[in-house]
Amino acid sequence: MRLLYSLIWTVLLPVVLARLWWRGRREPGYRQHIGERFGFYPPVSASRIIWVHAVSAGETRAAEPLVRGLLENYPDASILLTHMTATGREAGAQLFGQHPRVMQAFLPYDLKLLVRRFLRHFRPQLCVLMETEVWPNLIATCQQEKVPVALVNARLSERSLRKAQRLSSLITPAAKAISVIAAQTGEDAKRLQSLSGSTPAITGNIKFDVSVPQAQLRTGEAMRAQCGTRPVLLCASTRDGEEALILEAFLKKWPRGNNANNAPLLLLVPRHPQRFDAVATMLGEAGLQVVRRSALTTPEHMAGLASCDVLLGDSMGEMFMYYAMADLAFIGGSLLPFGGHNLIEPCAIGKPVLIGLHTFNFSDVTGQAIAAGAALRCADAGCMLESASELLSDPAGRQTMGGKALDFFHQHQGATARTLQVLKPYLS
Repeated sequence: MRLLYSLIWTVLLPVVLARLWWRGRREPGYRQHIGERFGFYPPVSASRIIWVHAVSAGETRAAEPLVRGLLENYPDASILLTHMTATGREAGAQLFGQHPRVMQAFLPYDLKLLVRRFLRHFRPQLCVLMETEVWPNLIATCQQEKVPVALVNARLSERSLRKAQRLSSLITPAAKAISVIAAQTGEDAKRLQSLSGSTPAITGNIKFDVSVPQAQLRTGEAMRAQCGTRPVLLCASTRDGEEALILEAFLKKWPRGNNANNAPLLLLVPRHPQRFDAVATMLGEAGLQVVRRSALTTPEHMAGLASCDVLLGDSMGEMFMYYAMADLAFIGGSLLPFGGHNLIEPCAIGKPVLIGLHTFNFSDVTGQAIAAGAALRCADAGCMLESASELLSDPAGRQTMGGKALDFFHQHQGATARTLQVLKPYLS
């Protein structure tokens, strides 16, 4: 099965490259470092390398506490941080670009020849995969090259488990070859054990150990002050199709020209940067006055926040700034069946959270947040806007919910230290 998988990869490589070049029209990072995707890298001088793979921006930000923990506990080691997406690499550069012991690279495509070239170039002591990354050729080649593989902050939904079981002849050998698994929850551990045959450690979610960037909080609070007494509703990490649903419900709740003065500022932050322009166009066609975050470069521009209808968050790496600016946060990817996104970051600064029905990628943490009173689940966009309206007009209730969100965040910290203990035998 892995041979067939490799053959398919080989046949599709021209298509993959064409798509890479096509995506590079809007995200130039995809047209950079192309040689790395085939296993060609500049020389390295580090004698001891710990390799952490975080595919995209979300996984990279989640890996931050672990990378910092590895740097602190192993001062003689360098960290190789690899990615598959341009946004992941950009997030890594924002977090660690100035650190002398952190290197970044794109992971090569999952073909044995390319992976072997990568491994023999860097010779890592340990491969640490974040969350759900199981690449059959990568893991098999690590096993052949005697590089132990750890899957950490691991999660596996019921839906993903069913998909893996349908491809069991390919996925099961890869799962069994993983040296150690650190699962987020007991339910994740059970599902992962059914694939790997080994008993994972249960270490919790590393995202609860995120360090809140104080500079972003100050910027967000300054932007919030520009809005005066007007409430700010953040819709974060929205996906294709969700903005239209939110816009329709928003205009139904606060029709333009009727009670528009009572409407909150809608702070809309799409998940993917290649969609910023399309969302801006949609908002403009609806007759809304839109200000883009990228245009807020002077105090005069900032003053426009008091009168605009929508602030479009068209920037990367500033989510904490947006959360600090908001009175209330809805987490996207959950109105439509995308599986939801991380709701831990708004909890980290005591912001109440609204979430949709579709959270299968984060079912445990979402359920825990709802049970703790930190989040409310909404059936659709209309329900979300109604709940938002009620909370925005109830400062005391919003403060109570925000306090519960902060308590929820603090109660679940410590996963990084537990994960470092799990990795310790492979780094001695």
